[in-house]
Amino acid sequence: MRSFEGQFSDNRPLKRTREEKVRLLAELKETYRTLKPHTSPELKTSIAGKIRELQAELAAPPPPPRERRGPPQQEQFGTGPRPPRRPRPPREI
Repeated sequence: MRSFEGQFSDNRPLKRTREEKVRLLAELKETYRTLKPHTSPELKTSIAGKIRELQAELAAPPPPPRERRGPPQQEQFGTGPRPPRRPRPPREI
């Protein structure tokens, strides 16, 4: 089955809220603590890297609310009213 542009299965990062990130961080820490001694070192370093990544994201200040953000980059597009459409000619059957 082929995907279309913008489908969730595309290779894009997931956008998570701050609460979801906090919950995921707690789950990853618990998973890391409960790993067995015979777990592969690659898996341990992968989980530890994800934990460090999430901690760095949570340490950064949250973005300002939308109303206090700056103007969008593309100001020239869509700023005015659209011109009226031409009327369609009547269809002949």
